[in-house]
Amino acid sequence: MNWGFKRLARAVAAALVTLTVTGAVLGTSASAMVRIKDIAKLRGMRDNQLVGYGLVIGLNGTGDSMRNAPFTEQSLQSMMERLGVNVRETSLGSANVAAVVVTAELPPFAGHGSRIDVNVGSLGDAKSLQGGTLIVTPLMGADGNVYAVAQGSVSVSGFSASGDAASITQGVPTAGVVPNGALIERTLPDQFEQLPALIYELRNPDFKTSVRVADAINAFTLNRYGVKVARELDYRSVEVMRPTTMSAVRFVSQIEGLLVQPDSPARVVVDERTGTVVIGNNVRITTVAVTHGNLTVKVSEKPEVSQPNPFAEVGETKVVPRTEIEVQQDDGQLQIVEGTDLQTLVRGLNRIGLKPTGIIAILQSIKQAGALQATLVVK
Repeated sequence: MNWGFKRLARAVAAALVTLTVTGAVLGTSASAMVRIKDIAKLRGMRDNQLVGYGLVIGLNGTGDSMRNAPFTEQSLQSMMERLGVNVRETSLGSANVAAVVVTAELPPFAGHGSRIDVNVGSLGDAKSLQGGTLIVTPLMGADGNVYAVAQGSVSVSGFSASGDAASITQGVPTAGVVPNGALIERTLPDQFEQLPALIYELRNPDFKTSVRVADAINAFTLNRYGVKVARELDYRSVEVMRPTTMSAVRFVSQIEGLLVQPDSPARVVVDERTGTVVIGNNVRITTVAVTHGNLTVKVSEKPEVSQPNPFAEVGETKVVPRTEIEVQQDDGQLQIVEGTDLQTLVRGLNRIGLKPTGIIAILQSIKQAGALQATLVVK
C-alpha cells in the first residue's frame, strides 16, 4: 500500500513539472500555445544571397538576338575562347543562346559539396528558356567571393507559342529553376558552438511575449539544470546562456520545443477590394448602437416600337423610349453591439445581417466614434 502511494505521488509530481514547463502556471490555455521555434529565431542563423551571370544554351530558336543583346555575343565569344575556339573575327548569329542572371540562397551551416536550388532569369530579349541548359556559372556573395557553382537543365513552368497573326503566353517562360543546380564550394565560418549566449528574436515583437518566452525557458532549465538561464533584453530579443556541459545543438533542440502563448496587439485588418475582414482575438468594442440601411435605385430602359394604324395614309414607325425607375430601401434596425470578447463581437455583427461591405463600413464608423478599441488597418 505504501509502495502504491509513493508511485502515485511521483506521477503527480511529474505532472506538475510538465505543467510548469509548458507554461500552464502562467494561466495560459494549451490550445493557444505554440512552440518557441515557431515564434522566434536565433540571431545569426540567416540565409545569404548569391548571384551570378551565365549563359543558357540549347534553346530552340527562342534565345537572344545578337543584335539587340550584344553582351550575349560577347559572353559567347569569351566562352568559346576559353574552350580553345577562336571566334573573335566571326559574327555570331545563333538564336539558341540566352544571357541569364542566376540567383540562389546559401542556407546557414551548409557544408562543402551540398546542393541548393538556383533561379534563372533572362537578361536579354529571349522568348523562352524552355529546354535550355545552364552552363557552369560561379555564384558570388556580397563580399565578392565565389561560394557555389551552378549548372544544369532549366525547368520552366510557362510556355509561349506564336504564329503570323496570333500568339499565346502562359506563365513566365523567360524564368525558371534548376533544382539542386548549385554545388557549394565555400562555406561560411561556423561559430555556433563557441557562442556563450544565444539570442532569440521574436518574429512578431511584443513585450509580453518576450517575458513569456523567458519565463518558459527559465521554468524548464530550473527544473532540469537547477538554474535560470534566460532574460528578456527588450520587446524583440531574449538572451539565453548555454550550459557549458551540453552542446549548443542539443540545448537549442530542447529550448525550441517549449510551449508559449504569444500575445498580440488588438488589430482589425480590412481589405476593401476583396471584402475580407480579419479581427484579432484581443479586439474589444465598447457599447454602441448601430443601424445600417441600404438604398437601392434601379433604372431600366425598355424602348417600345410605335407604328401607325394599318390604313393610315400618313405615318412612320418610331422607337419610343420607356424608362422604369424602381427604388428600394431596406429597413435599418438599431442594434446594440458590445464585444467583450471575439465571439461576442462576431455574434453581434452577424446579428445585424450584413454583407462584408457593410461590416467594413460599420467598423470604420465605430472606429471614428471611438468605440473600437483596436488598430484599424484598411488596405
